[in-house]
Amino acid sequence: MLRTMLGTWIAVLVLSSGVAVAQSGSKKVVHDAEYYVLEAQNGKRWAAEDRTLDARLAELRKKHGQPPNIIHIMWDDTGFGDVGIPAISKIRGFESPSIDRMAREGMMFTRMYTEVGCTPSRSACMTGRYAVRSSTYDIGFPIHNEGLSGKEVTVAEVLSQSGYATAFYGKWHLGDIEESYPHNQGFDETLFTPYNQVTSLQNQMGEAANAVLGLMEEMLPEDPYKLDDTILPTGWVQVIEGKKGELGKEWGDTTHETFLKVDPECHTRSLEFIQKNAEEKKPFYVAYWPNMTSFIPSPNKVTVARGLYQDGFTVNVDNYIGRLMDQLQELGIAENTLLVAMADNGPMAHNPPPGLGMTETIFRGGKGDFLEGGVRVPAFAWWPGVIEPGQLVGDIVHETDLYTTFARLADTKDAIPTDRIVDGLDQTALLLEGDTHGRRDHVFIYAGPTLGAIVKGNYKKHCISSDPTAGSGIAAAYYFLLHDTREKTPMLINLLHFKGAFNRMQARHELWKNKYPDWPATRGPAFKGLANPRPETKALANPPVQFQNLPFDPLEYIEFDPPFDLNADPDLGQ
Repeated sequence: MLRTMLGTWIAVLVLSSGVAVAQSGSKKVVHDAEYYVLEAQNGKRWAAEDRTLDARLAELRKKHGQPPNIIHIMWDDTGFGDVGIPAISKIRGFESPSIDRMAREGMMFTRMYTEVGCTPSRSACMTGRYAVRSSTYDIGFPIHNEGLSGKEVTVAEVLSQSGYATAFYGKWHLGDIEESYPHNQGFDETLFTPYNQVTSLQNQMGEAANAVLGLMEEMLPEDPYKLDDTILPTGWVQVIEGKKGELGKEWGDTTHETFLKVDPECHTRSLEFIQKNAEEKKPFYVAYWPNMTSFIPSPNKVTVARGLYQDGFTVNVDNYIGRLMDQLQELGIAENTLLVAMADNGPMAHNPPPGLGMTETIFRGGKGDFLEGGVRVPAFAWWPGVIEPGQLVGDIVHETDLYTTFARLADTKDAIPTDRIVDGLDQTALLLEGDTHGRRDHVFIYAGPTLGAIVKGNYKKHCISSDPTAGSGIAAAYYFLLHDTREKTPMLINLLHFKGAFNRMQARHELWKNKYPDWPATRGPAFKGLANPRPETKALANPPVQFQNLPFDPLEYIEFDPPFDLNADPDLGQ
């Protein structure tokens, strides 16, 4: 009883002291409230550990003459276990030899958490913040008129402060407005897709195959009942390349042929970028987030599964990782390079295109769900000579932790903003010391703007519950994840003693959000800031001539905040 009361008072006192620190104008990074509860109990041990870590990092910098290079590879929609565990890959009809090698020679995370979908997950990695903080939870499709705010301080901007060369290649999916482009967010050079793989269908080939319906009107019989010429997206851009301080340029066009060229081009550019900076002895940060697959099947099958996912992963992810690891060793920089490879969220288990080949594996749910299957992903770290090989890590890690960990490794923590909540925690100790040295035991999982679930250790509460007694405040919404990986057996009496603890966690989290409110979404005209816009692209920022006399501004919809389409039924997973 005394221990429980003490824990409660510690939590209250720490939250109060945290408010005082923030109000006093301290330059310390502001974390979510739950961190301070952990720090109050573990801070002395962590401080002693940090002194050892700092000494070790200093030795590494002296040995190599510079801080470590950092490479982050993140692909789409993969359930935990599908890669890195050869027996499961075999069951799924493909192999992942390069990822398996990373697991053997490095570290496999068993509890890496992400956001529920592409855009929020990418935002979290770039900013170290839950996507709800910046309202970047809405997944964008042409035309979105929205994107990552220029007020955000990305990991590229943080590392640039320490002299890192930075490059982004692949699927950005963080907006189609000018300030959101990666070369306007701290990257020195970029080649990126503003949207996701759906654009691989939005062309004549997709229309011919009925993979999209009614998009390419020039291919269809004339509709005598059509009255509106503005309903379909036109002028959107599929691929942009850019350099820091310069206007971007449209690369290729919106055809399927251009989509298929993106990942191979990213492979070439990223390997050349790495070689160039290795030769110049300049530290670098590369983010390669592959598009991985077209949603139009290729006749060239490379796996037994014949799925878009399995074939795309094999060619555009695993093969590339193998080439990358070999190149790092050939250049003699592997021992000064941290390579992190992971999925961005769970599989597209709901409403996938035909032949995609994604499915739930160990955990229930998929992309879009706050269930474990939607947010618990395969993840690996490889750093020869630093990360002990063959490690299986059970500590909880969230993708936002990469932000603060990369900053620590680059010795540029001072560049992390201190005027907002940064959810990422420094997990350097976990990388260098191994299992049980993590500094996180909790995750808040959002379904769009709504808190969907809270994880604390091996226990989980669904904040959105289909239990009919939820209105009474005693819903059977608590789960013991070690017994129930499918989250199919909610408990009430067995776990009701956690009700108060989860309520306190949520209250602290919400109170801290009141102190540091979420930002509104950042919106504007799409595809400005391009040096070579097509006429139809330029027209996106100007209403048609015939709209001049409307009784409203035809572009005012851009700034309107529509209600978020939330379908958060926790029984979506089968």
